[in-house]
Amino acid sequence: MHYSDRGTRTLLECLNLSFTKPTYTLAKADPAKQAAFKQAFEILKKLLNEEIDRILFQDESMIRYYQALSRTWFPKGQQKIIPTYGKHWGAKLIGTLDYATGEVFCVQEEHYTAVEFLSFLEKVVATYKGEHIVMILDNARIHHAKLIQPFLEQHKAFLTLMYLPPYSPNLNMIEELWGWLKSAVINNVFFDSVQKIRKAVHGFICHINKKP
Repeated sequence: MHYSDRGTRTLLECLNLSFTKPTYTLAKADPAKQAAFKQAFEILKKLLNEEIDRILFQDESMIRYYQALSRTWFPKGQQKIIPTYGKHWGAKLIGTLDYATGEVFCVQEEHYTAVEFLSFLEKVVATYKGEHIVMILDNARIHHAKLIQPFLEQHKAFLTLMYLPPYSPNLNMIEELWGWLKSAVINNVFFDSVQKIRKAVHGFICHINKKP
């Protein structure tokens, strides 16, 4: 029995199969630790609006100018050309995504150090003043820095850090936001200054917060 290409595709679709590109998962991830986190998160959600006011997913992301090219449709022989100055411009973001509301809180910094992260925590606590926040974040070195420990102790009634299992970006909900941001703002677009990149990022975040 022989099938044409179209017939084979139709048959596979009838079998509820789809032509999908595989995705990566970090080989060092521990399934048991990830499962334990998921169970803990289910318990955490039940405390929302009772013992906890907000659950925030936190992460850093570098929006690099030279990552701006992606596949798109154009007439054959008329490939789209994006100008470039050959410089690695970009925006360094530190942000949170509110699990319940979709609200995004984001700042742009020049560096990723414990100093910037401490400043970010101060801004988060001030923004949600008086609320009990659980912030879910990865195990980056700056997230465990000695510099932030006095602040965490001083504000332990309002801010609790909950760390993701190692090598588990798939469990951090803000990762999808970063991907959306990159595809919506910089893909196949020419920016002639880093200031314009940062302005475009700011505009995207403002738009998200109007319609989370």
